[in-house]
Amino acid sequence: MNSRPMLVEKKIKVNAYDIDVMGIVSNIVYVRWFEDLRFLLLDQFWAYEDMLKLNQSPILSKTEIDYKRPLTILDNPVGELWISDLNKSRWTISIEIKSDGKLVCCGKQTGYFYDMNRKRPVPIPQELLQKYQNCLEESMV
Repeated sequence: MNSRPMLVEKKIKVNAYDIDVMGIVSNIVYVRWFEDLRFLLLDQFWAYEDMLKLNQSPILSKTEIDYKRPLTILDNPVGELWISDLNKSRWTISIEIKSDGKLVCCGKQTGYFYDMNRKRPVPIPQELLQKYQNCLEESMV
């Protein structure tokens, strides 16, 4: 079984404004990188046009981050994100950031979909559930 369904990967550039006075990447920057990766996943699997047609938006309800080692401006991190759980009402994504093959940071985000007109949670879009299921089935072949 595919342990990383709907995997997306992105090279991350460490900018001068990402580092703190000690010369390491500030812990808050990782949250931004998590968001960049989450939006990359959405771009590839559930485009904004599709969400807007349904007047829906993904809403983040929880972020967990474990910092393993510091990064500097000279590092070349790579982020990976995949859907680790998707059911009718909630999604969970897992994230890893590595540099030179070593784990720098890992985390999870949990959320749900929200109807922007009714201002309330809605089920995960069926098409997205189907894409996830197809990915799981393909990995079992």
